[in-house]
Amino acid sequence: MTRTLVIKIGTSSLTRDGQLALSAIAMLVETIAQLQANGDRVVLVSSGAVGVGCARLNLSERPQQIALKQAVAAVGQGRLIRIYDDLFTSLNLPIAQVLLTRRDLVERSSYINAKNTFAALLELGVVPIVNENDTVAVEELQLKFGDNDTLSALVASLIGADWLFLLTDVDRLYSADPRANPDAQPIQLVSAEELAQLQVEAGSSGSQWGTGGMATKLSAARIATSAGVRVAICHGKQPENIEKILQGEAIGTQFEPQPRPTNARKRWIAYGLVARGKLYLDAGAVKAIARGGKSLLAAGITRVEGEFLASDAVVLCDPQGVEIARGLTNYTSAEVRQIQGQHSDRIPEILGYMGAETVVHRDNLVAIEA
Repeated sequence: MTRTLVIKIGTSSLTRDGQLALSAIAMLVETIAQLQANGDRVVLVSSGAVGVGCARLNLSERPQQIALKQAVAAVGQGRLIRIYDDLFTSLNLPIAQVLLTRRDLVERSSYINAKNTFAALLELGVVPIVNENDTVAVEELQLKFGDNDTLSALVASLIGADWLFLLTDVDRLYSADPRANPDAQPIQLVSAEELAQLQVEAGSSGSQWGTGGMATKLSAARIATSAGVRVAICHGKQPENIEKILQGEAIGTQFEPQPRPTNARKRWIAYGLVARGKLYLDAGAVKAIARGGKSLLAAGITRVEGEFLASDAVVLCDPQGVEIARGLTNYTSAEVRQIQGQHSDRIPEILGYMGAETVVHRDNLVAIEA
């Protein structure tokens, strides 16, 4: 049976003392080649562009200024993809560079096009090597993924992968950071129900070159498992463990997929889009959405935050400000402010025209697991 695998490797696993760890990269490439030979299809999400660029330009630390960081990423990405191409070519495997921004997944047409492109590459036997397009992604406009853990989970969801492997600088998930807490307990298997409640001391990135930490990996696991993808966290210095995990060995930490994954469009709403505002709801509306699967009516809205247009994504919050759902709004922020707290039959009178009865229809709404 052909499986589709997404493998994400972090900067800490690709470098050593600020320089590329060529032996580690070669081991990863050999593992992917073996997986392909076994009939699996593999997508590689690779960090490292900024770190490699810093080494290439003899910079002692990761730049903070956006323009400089983007320039360094452009230098590093070219170097990184050349190394991958040389190694994969030696094993007669073609690769393709795929650079994505958040905008590529926000626009529905771009989202579908990216999905089709991945499908075509995998059908051709090509190994897509994915990274965020740091040269043009702008954090201030919320168009960055922020970390490649999130990017890899969204790619796994996009292509309907069977597995997502997060290769990192620890061998598995622990109840606390094992480098700082000797009492940290290893976690071997996490069910879908446990993942929704899981809280660990998941700190920031483990190295000065990386942007992800264990917190981002838990977030990525939630995204991927909601799409029916099984997730595994294991050590990046031992990529050969991927084959062992696929063969059933208890290595690393595995996250079981949700038994009833959300459909592709709702996953796009929940994770692909960038929310432009917040709607605060009363207790009745929260109950209707979280437990009853109902649409959001204007009567249940108590406060509006942010500026947005009709069809933009918004976050729905309970009275305490905790996110309970996301959805596509039928009205602008100015219109919602006018109709909030009002019964739907008063909307034409207030706005002066006949609009939708719902502010967010249940078909365009995704409840967030508590």
